[in-house]
Amino acid sequence: MYLRNGRVLMNKKKWAVGAAGILMSLSLVACGQNDKTVVTTNGGKITQEQYYNKMKQTQQGKQELQQMILNKVLEHKYGDKVKKSEVNNQLKQYKSQYGSEFSAMLQQQGMTESQLKGSIRDNLLLKQAVLAKTSFTDKDLQKQFKSYEPKVTVKAITVKDKDTTQTVISELQNGKKFDTLAKKYSTDDTTKNKGGLLPPFDNTSTSVDSKVKKAAFSLKNGQYTTEPVKTDAGYEVIEMVKHPSKGSWKDHKSELKDQLATSRMNNSTTLHNVVSKVLKDGDVHIEDKSLSNILSGYVDAPKS
Repeated sequence: MYLRNGRVLMNKKKWAVGAAGILMSLSLVACGQNDKTVVTTNGGKITQEQYYNKMKQTQQGKQELQQMILNKVLEHKYGDKVKKSEVNNQLKQYKSQYGSEFSAMLQQQGMTESQLKGSIRDNLLLKQAVLAKTSFTDKDLQKQFKSYEPKVTVKAITVKDKDTTQTVISELQNGKKFDTLAKKYSTDDTTKNKGGLLPPFDNTSTSVDSKVKKAAFSLKNGQYTTEPVKTDAGYEVIEMVKHPSKGSWKDHKSELKDQLATSRMNNSTTLHNVVSKVLKDGDVHIEDKSLSNILSGYVDAPKS
């Protein structure tokens, strides 16, 4: 997400995980002190101050500065709540989801792996703010529990035609091992050599086809689908490896809050209110008078 004119706008890119981080040089400006040269040409030089004065007049430059302010405040307030392991786990999920296409996806997004990790962290920090700045009533949690499914672990064999799935199912019924059949039949190069093992997923996972989720959640440990599951990738045969008990909503308050927070992050009105509260608590002072209205719509502009 990013900010514009008092509104939170959602990044529509496939990896909508925070700021783009294009103009980080804004944070290096000394505003007249130690005005270092950024570029030299045979027509003259460009200094940091010249670059800064130019960039701060552009919409892109203003958006980046807004995002940098927000990230500073979020990091100070919630930095200790976001662990490196969470960032690394999400990165692993991306790598697993895209497999050999991961590098191409990074290039398409104009990002490095390091920038992606930074954006993942920014997003997790914002999620902590949503958890802290919005309310979660028992009624909210009970409603979310109706669609809740704990994270399951499954194996899947992906094939292109329905007849092959029937062959796979027949061989499973005759005692063949799922792992062996995955290596033999699956067209998914990212999972076939792992016996078809997929990363754990729950009801909110967006990287798993909804039909696969529905079929998987109906299985008990050790069971597999006896009818082909049609997806955009072809047909799937799914085996349940680990299906935890759902229990009651009181057993899963933390997970339910987390799911609700994730959902609320897709609501621009909710995000606007959260960001406004975070910035007001952040004791932000804009030292450059020409940027005094940079957070207009979120916090009151300083009086002249």
